[in-house]
Amino acid sequence: MDLGISGRRALVCASSRGLGRGCAEALAAEGVHVTLTGRDAESLARTAAEIRKAYPNVEVTEAAGDITTPEGREAALEACPQPDILINNAGGPAPGDFRDWSREDWLKALDALMLGPIELIRRTVDAMIARKFGRIVNITSSSVKSPILFLGLSNGARSGLTGFIAGLSRQTVRHNVTINGLLPGSFETDRLRAMVEARAKAAGSNFDQAIRVLREQNPSGRLGSPEEFGKACAFLCSVHAGFITGQNLLMDGGAHALTP
Repeated sequence: MDLGISGRRALVCASSRGLGRGCAEALAAEGVHVTLTGRDAESLARTAAEIRKAYPNVEVTEAAGDITTPEGREAALEACPQPDILINNAGGPAPGDFRDWSREDWLKALDALMLGPIELIRRTVDAMIARKFGRIVNITSSSVKSPILFLGLSNGARSGLTGFIAGLSRQTVRHNVTINGLLPGSFETDRLRAMVEARAKAAGSNFDQAIRVLREQNPSGRLGSPEEFGKACAFLCSVHAGFITGQNLLMDGGAHALTP
């Protein structure tokens, strides 16, 4: 299927690795010019070079910086001031007990996962409306539908973004600008592997055994891949998805239905 977005420009946040990279690669495969962001300039440059090599007909630009900060967002918008496609993405805060979190902890989480994405939308959506085309995808978490124990900072901030988008997305769709959420469950990323390794170590367990159990617990018998996540994102950005807005697509292999 031709997604009809060849030649468009996309700003893909936190895309040097993991799910963000999966989205950037899937869009580049469709002929979309992509701007990548990431905190690690070396990793970002390596990813950009690999995407350029794989898709020589698309422009790949880089904006090194932390997208959860004003400086990082300015660098991203300087590199891609008028994207047709915006993929909001950022790593979540650490788990913990709410009794230990200060006001500063909450504000940092809100800046990263709610206020930062809203700021990027504010800075780009009117130009999308003027051009009569725009696709915004917020990569959030399965916790939006089923809050995850000990991830209260993430649960709260991501749910706040989702609630805000529920209203805005109904206003922009008239202009062919859609806004949706893509909610990952357990995917084979560096972040997940690090979390599993930390849990296994704390429990005195073995990493290989711990991740095998995680795979087996999923109804699909496996974890998701960044590649399939990226392809779902690319479809939401396509010309064929103009009647989909304000939705939250859960990608978790069916795990949500098993939540008590």
